[in-house]
Amino acid sequence: MIITRSPLRISLGGGGTDLPSYYQQHEGFLISAAIDKYVYITLHDTFQKEIIIKYSKTERVENIHQIQHPIIRESLKLLNIDSHYFELASLADIPAGTGLGSSSAFSCALLKALHAYNKTFIKPDELAEEACHIEIDVLKEPIGKQDQYISAFGGINCFNFCKDNSVKTKELKLSKETLYNMEDHLLLFFTGYSRSASNVLKEQDEKSKINDTSMIDNLHFIKELGYKSKKAFECGDLEEFAHLMNVHWEHKKQRSQSMSNDHINIWYDIAMKNGALGGKLIGAGGGGFLMFYAEDNKKLRHTMAKEGLQEVRFRFDYDGSKVVTTS
Repeated sequence: MIITRSPLRISLGGGGTDLPSYYQQHEGFLISAAIDKYVYITLHDTFQKEIIIKYSKTERVENIHQIQHPIIRESLKLLNIDSHYFELASLADIPAGTGLGSSSAFSCALLKALHAYNKTFIKPDELAEEACHIEIDVLKEPIGKQDQYISAFGGINCFNFCKDNSVKTKELKLSKETLYNMEDHLLLFFTGYSRSASNVLKEQDEKSKINDTSMIDNLHFIKELGYKSKKAFECGDLEEFAHLMNVHWEHKKQRSQSMSNDHINIWYDIAMKNGALGGKLIGAGGGGFLMFYAEDNKKLRHTMAKEGLQEVRFRFDYDGSKVVTTS
């Protein structure tokens, strides 16, 4: 039995500049943090000649080419897993389609399990690139590289996405006081909406590929906000970070009409009047989680609970993708 896990993430600055359609021309910059909410993969051999795959549905097939789940099928092919006697299952702390990078965390946990199955060691950057290869190159998803990298590495990191497709990873330097304040005052609330990140990002990707001026200028501005957020974190100025989140959210909404909706906008305004200093919708947009930096976290929690929004409390994860157990 092999059990692996990979963390979900929150974006802290520069979101959207990690798509190849942008960074291959202009380079991208992003700050991301892994949180202690996970996708888990279990894998074990069986005695019956049958491949059993369990996720939101169950597949029973005779060979890997018959598997319907695209990421599982392509990952097995990439690592040359040709066994016909195994069962693979996935579990997650948070539902898919909620803006916390669950699809890429799934890919990283899966690949980590398959490498353990093959008894091969893989470094975090190699794991991230394998996940990117499957999702972006093979399956042609219009997504970026942030989710795979932060899930593989864990921690709170700055990522530079270079024109040659390489990624430079550097730990964000934070004082202990700043780190504790972030964990205490950053709050996540589920909007009740889930969506496909690919569908939301498709418009951005297509406009970036044709060098749409408004889209490119918007992403340039978001990248600069990422650098400003890095400076605010390093100085321990979390009120400035909260202000930058507000600016980010206003510009993020300009990228697509599907980025937000009336309910999300109303909840955002209510939060800003009841203890929040700044906030934004996490992920590609259209649903998922609202994140706020709260001056008065008790007031904000009480207010959002009255609005019917469920809070998910979290701490940061520093392990990244890991093998939990083998037996």
